[in-house]
Amino acid sequence: MTKNRFHPIIPTLVAILIPLGIFFSTHSTTLALALQLTATPAADSGMYITVITDEPQINVRMGPSSSIYPIVGTLLTGSTAPALGRSQGGDWIQIEYAGAPNGVGWVYSPLVQVSAGTLRIAAPPPTPVPPATSTIDPTLAAQFSIVPTSTRLPTFTPPPSLTLLVYTDMPGANSINSIPLAAVIIVLLILGSIGFLLSLFLRR
Repeated sequence: MTKNRFHPIIPTLVAILIPLGIFFSTHSTTLALALQLTATPAADSGMYITVITDEPQINVRMGPSSSIYPIVGTLLTGSTAPALGRSQGGDWIQIEYAGAPNGVGWVYSPLVQVSAGTLRIAAPPPTPVPPATSTIDPTLAAQFSIVPTSTRLPTFTPPPSLTLLVYTDMPGANSINSIPLAAVIIVLLILGSIGFLLSLFLRR
């Protein structure tokens, strides 16, 4: 008669597999809940912002800073947008904005009104990489550098003063006491006539 021997490895495997199954089932449930909470957007809370500024529009930026992050769009006064979160100090509100990277933008909180509720603190996006600064070739720059000379420039010397010539009216040849020109002409005509008559008389 053959006796069935009970193999000792079976209880050992059962003792190992049961705790492992409980461990993985518990952690898989926790992981699934964590993923579900992470995938749930904050906009499901129903919170939104309304632009209340006196300006025609406000800027929507890539991150919570006007000096670091660029402008990615604008919102008109009176328009609304779903609110997703806020900055650490509450100065900026994170909103859904289709024109921004990943559909998320930031607006300055004093320019908007947030609906009732509590917003989570949202981490700011990475700061954009600044553009590369152009470098100047020192050899090329040295060609255009002007070194001032120590030679003193000549001083301005005013020209000598000009002597103005003063013209005085000199008495002309034809003064009141002189003989008129008409009288001289008449005398010459008379003398010529006399000479002409004498020549005619002498020819006879």
